[in-house]
Amino acid sequence: MFAAVAGGLTVCAQDSVNDASSAAPATPYTLDSSPLDRSATHQFTSYAPMLERVTPAVVTVATSSVVRVMRNQSDPMQELLRRFYGLPMPEQRQQGGKAPAEEERRVPNGLGSGVIISANGYIVTNNHVVSDQSGAAADEISITLADGREFAAKLVGRDPQTDLALLKIEAEGLPIIPMADSDQLKVGDIVFAVGNPMGLSKTVTMGIVSALGRSRLGILGDRGYEDFIQTDASINPGNSGGALVDAQGRLVGINTAILSRSGGSIGIGFAIPSSMARSIVSSLVDSGRVERGFLGVTIRSMDAALAESFGIANGKGSLVEGVQEGSPAEKAGIKRGDVIVSVDGKAVSDDAELRIHVSQKRPGSVVRLGFMRDGALQSLDVTLGSLGGEAQASDGDKLFEGVSLRDLNDELAREYGLGSAKGVVVTKVAADSPFARVMAPGMQILEVNDKSVESVADVARLLRKGAVNRLWIAFRGQARYVAVRIP
Repeated sequence: MFAAVAGGLTVCAQDSVNDASSAAPATPYTLDSSPLDRSATHQFTSYAPMLERVTPAVVTVATSSVVRVMRNQSDPMQELLRRFYGLPMPEQRQQGGKAPAEEERRVPNGLGSGVIISANGYIVTNNHVVSDQSGAAADEISITLADGREFAAKLVGRDPQTDLALLKIEAEGLPIIPMADSDQLKVGDIVFAVGNPMGLSKTVTMGIVSALGRSRLGILGDRGYEDFIQTDASINPGNSGGALVDAQGRLVGINTAILSRSGGSIGIGFAIPSSMARSIVSSLVDSGRVERGFLGVTIRSMDAALAESFGIANGKGSLVEGVQEGSPAEKAGIKRGDVIVSVDGKAVSDDAELRIHVSQKRPGSVVRLGFMRDGALQSLDVTLGSLGGEAQASDGDKLFEGVSLRDLNDELAREYGLGSAKGVVVTKVAADSPFARVMAPGMQILEVNDKSVESVADVARLLRKGAVNRLWIAFRGQARYVAVRIP
């Protein structure tokens, strides 16, 4: 079997942020945390009244990218070399001749769904719905409401590691879907998937919660935060970003991906829990980006032999195999060999659950860790640091056309096999990028024009536009200079 995104694009789904913080986060959504009433025994004949309230709040999301091309240009390669590598202009243009006209073409990326969570126009959807094939944000996003009205949408922010994005349209009095607490879901609860599969708007399918806490699926990549709700409610291409609601019409998840051999629904669909969506939305409203809590430990899941050797009867927990020097974990007193079994009272079964729990906390949050040490259960408080976040389109995605950059940290250094976590790392290079021949994923940028860089912001500050810039980089174990022209 293979993973496929419900919106028909290459899968890349979720991760998380934090509810706890010393400063109250922005909350544009409505939260209904009351538990689902599972005691009703009378027979239902229709869910139509509930769905009549829900479906107007599910919208169609259409995106397109703007491509600039030259008209009347006899040699496209010559123009490319001139613009990016300093080739002299043709003689007739140097003497004031008329330059070839440039025109814009809009290339549609596809259709998906979104969920209105506030009456003043905040909409949650999937990151892959509002991204092009290279992973960069779409240039234009259009929202069509259930009543046929169309709006241009602003991208407030997106988070590739959880496959979530937040949009905003200028409108008031919109229908909304209140959020439920997805932590209260149980396997067997009735759910409905609402969206626009195959371009068919306002489609509703019904099923149950098949499983909770699905992770290690590879849908979001190695750095993704997977904590999916699994459902057999039919999800098909175009459902991405749509609503998964409970029997009371409350949002419990954002439809994201399917498992399928054919690309169609076979009853195994995945949705991002509303608890994760809430923390991401709050962070994006606050700052336009996601910052995650940082503990500073190297961890692994327990197996039967390790559990026995550490005296863990139930075999559950996250084993600490290393503690980073100067990290929040070291300052709090966590040691190698500790087995973390809870975060703020929530049980931790393995390393994936620990990552999810910590990532949903804001930097500066104080969390209580429960852990086993020398056969005894202990606990202590840890003030989390910051893991950082994906560079936004305003910086790391636009410094070099078609290239994405991120601030380096220990996690990224391990992922790309880098010897240090200093500088900036290239995470993505589009095939049609003018820098594709000189830059590649995993390239570590250490200096720009002989000045050391520690962040994407440093790179942006030091790059000279309209000139050739000198980068000191490390790649595949070798350090060397790379020259790039920034138009």
